[in-house]
Amino acid sequence: MIRRAVLVLLGLVWLGPTYLLVVNAARPAADYDPARAWAPSGEFALFRNFARALEGARLADSLASTALYGVVSPLLAVVIGALAGYAIVVLRLRHGFRWFLLIFGGTVVPSQMLLVPLFVGYSDAGLYDSRFGMVLVYTGISVPLAAFVLRNFYTGVAFSIFEAARMDGASTFRIFWRIYLPLSLSALAAVFILEFTFVWNDLIFGLALTRTETVRPVMTALAGLMTDVYAGTPVPVGLAAGLVVSLPTVVLFLATQRLFARGLSLGSV
Repeated sequence: MIRRAVLVLLGLVWLGPTYLLVVNAARPAADYDPARAWAPSGEFALFRNFARALEGARLADSLASTALYGVVSPLLAVVIGALAGYAIVVLRLRHGFRWFLLIFGGTVVPSQMLLVPLFVGYSDAGLYDSRFGMVLVYTGISVPLAAFVLRNFYTGVAFSIFEAARMDGASTFRIFWRIYLPLSLSALAAVFILEFTFVWNDLIFGLALTRTETVRPVMTALAGLMTDVYAGTPVPVGLAAGLVVSLPTVVLFLATQRLFARGLSLGSV
C-alpha cells in the first residue's frame, strides 16, 4: 500500500507539468491568467493557437527543414556507422579498435565546445545557414553512436557467415548489403529513432549555425517565438506550438517501442 501511494505521488509530480502544458496550450490566447493556470478553460483552442504560431513565426518552413534533417541525417549516420562496424569487426581492419576509439571519441567532446569552430569553419566554407550544412553536422554528430551499436551487434554475428558467402563468390560489399545490413535492421531502427529524436529536439546547433526561417530547425524557431522579436506572442500560443511540435517524436517512439527495445538489446551484446 505504501509503495503504491509513493508511486502514485511520484506519477502526479511527473505528470503535473504535462497537465499544465496541455491545459494552457488549449486555452484561448486572450484567456491566459497565471493565477488560474491549473483550471481548464471551457473552450478548446489548441489548434487555433498552433495555427497562429505557424503564421507568426513561419513554423511551416522550420518544420519542413527539421523533417529533412531528422530523416536524412540519421539515415546517413546509421549506414556510415554500419559500414564502420562491418569494417572493424567483420573485415578485421588493421588497428580496428583504434579506429573505433577515434570515431567514438567524438562523443567525449561537449557539443558546446564545437560551436565556435563549427561557426568559423562553416562561415569560411559557405555552409553557414544552409540545409546541406545542417545535414552534414547532424550526420557527423550521429555517426559515433551508430558505429558503437553496430560494432557491438556485428561482434555477435558468427564469422562463418562471412566465410561462407566469400566461398560462394560474393564481394565484401555485397555481403554487407545483402546479409549483414538486413541482419541488423532492428539495431539500425533503434539508433535511427534515438538520433531522429536528438535532431528533432536540437536547439543549440540551430542557434549557432542558422539564421533564416527556411533553414533553422523548429526548436530554434520556437525559442525565437517567445523572444523580443515576437514579444506580443501570448503564452498559450507558444505552449501550443511546443506541444504540437513535440508530438512526432512521441508518436514515433510509441509506435516503435518494441522494435526500439529489441534493437538496443541486440546492439548491447
